Amino acid sequence: MADGPGKAFTLLDAYAPVEVARRVESAGVAKAALGIVPTMALGALAGAFIAFGSLFFLVAITQSGLGYGIERLIGGVCFSLGLVLVVVAGAELFTGNNLIVIAWADRKISLKRLMRNWGLVYVANFVGAVLIAVMVVLSGTLDTADGAVADTATRIATAKVALPFTEAFFRGVLCNALVCLAVWLAMAAHAVSGKILAILFPITAFVAMGFEHSVANMFLIPLGMLVSTDPVAAGLTVGGFVANLVPVTLGNIVGGSVFVALVYYVIYVRGVRSQDTP
Repeated sequence: MADGPGKAFTLLDAYAPVEVARRVESAGVAKAALGIVPTMALGALAGAFIAFGSLFFLVAITQSGLGYGIERLIGGVCFSLGLVLVVVAGAELFTGNNLIVIAWADRKISLKRLMRNWGLVYVANFVGAVLIAVMVVLSGTLDTADGAVADTATRIATAKVALPFTEAFFRGVLCNALVCLAVWLAMAAHAVSGKILAILFPITAFVAMGFEHSVANMFLIPLGMLVSTDPVAAGLTVGGFVANLVPVTLGNIVGGSVFVALVYYVIYVRGVRSQDTP
């Protein structure tokens, strides 16, 4: 098989890290230039896709009886569905789009363009995630297992809004470092199967270790608010939701933009250019 004139590869090959950096940068330029309507539509899809992965996670861990570690492992595998859909089917996810910072750092896009993309995608992710939460409640899916799935949703949402700011922030940092690494690894793969495998382990890891993903929380917390018998007592209020989303979002930005995008920019974009300069 060939990848460009004169270059052959097999499906077992992967793009080298320096090539991945160039591909991520080019993708960032294209994302920043995308129109408002397609950006919002793709953002809503990503919110819905992450919601589907989150719901799959909820169902999988409900009454599993497998013990904490194995239960979280299986839940993480199920949650991976969300990013697989985003990457393979195509959508705009705020956390993954933190990698656009590479294009900004290389002065291929302006800060205004970067903020425009993040703002539009974040809002659209929220719309897609909440819409699926409402539809899930109306579908009666949470009533399965005699309401045990609804209990799981409430328990998880309650735990999330109870997190102190600092813990939520650092869980957000660690989460999006792994999410952006998953996207980075997927960009290294040539085949769909390779992309799925690349996504599976980092995403499973962040879920199993209890890290915090802002877009997943846009689904999980509103879902808990909708199904809880006493949402106020559980802290499942708009205020509680915002108190979780702010530190998690800030942490996601640091984890993806700084610890992945900027680090790889320094190594594989600026660093390689410096080596090529006579």
